[in-house]
Amino acid sequence: MVRIKHRYLLVNILYPEPPKPQSTARAPLQVPDLVSIHQPTSDDLTPQLLVKAIRDQILLMYGDYGSGVTTTGLLVKYLSAATSTAIVRCARANYQVVWAALTYMTHLPRLPGGEKLQPCVMQVVRVSGTIRKAEEEVIRRGRAAILKARRASRNEGATGLDVALGPAKEGMLSEQLLGDEGLERGVEDDEEDDDDDDDDDEEDQEAMDEND
Repeated sequence: MVRIKHRYLLVNILYPEPPKPQSTARAPLQVPDLVSIHQPTSDDLTPQLLVKAIRDQILLMYGDYGSGVTTTGLLVKYLSAATSTAIVRCARANYQVVWAALTYMTHLPRLPGGEKLQPCVMQVVRVSGTIRKAEEEVIRRGRAAILKARRASRNEGATGLDVALGPAKEGMLSEQLLGDEGLERGVEDDEEDDDDDDDDDEEDQEAMDEND
């Protein structure tokens, strides 16, 4: 049996437009622009809706060919509404097609009860051969984002971040541990990591059995 190799794309969902205040009874909290861009995503966005939006974008850009070559293995393995982060699995041979489709997506899919499409930017920040590497990068970037947001909060005089996250504890986040590069490391590609998890192999086998 031929083993299908996969790639895991770590995606940040960014929002260029600031969130609308839900209540006018009190003044909204002041937060840095970094936090506003990385605002949480609606809980109505499900992995199924995100996969459908990716497939629609691939069909728009590459037609039936792109839709055909990316059908096998395309799956959202992880989606966090709180951090607006997703891990998308796709076949290694055609991961650039999925990457390009994500890059050109300009809005979220229409959510249940949504009046209009919400503008967004899909930022691919890492390409990994295993989901474990992608998960480790999610944790590292989450810590780096908190550290960078706290620095921006002090520089801009914003107080809302401390209200939301609480006061920073000494030693909880270390700039020496996270590195000065923070979130500016850019896209990384783990070409040497080709050992997919056993769970993925089982899913692929089950999918093949269902098709038979």
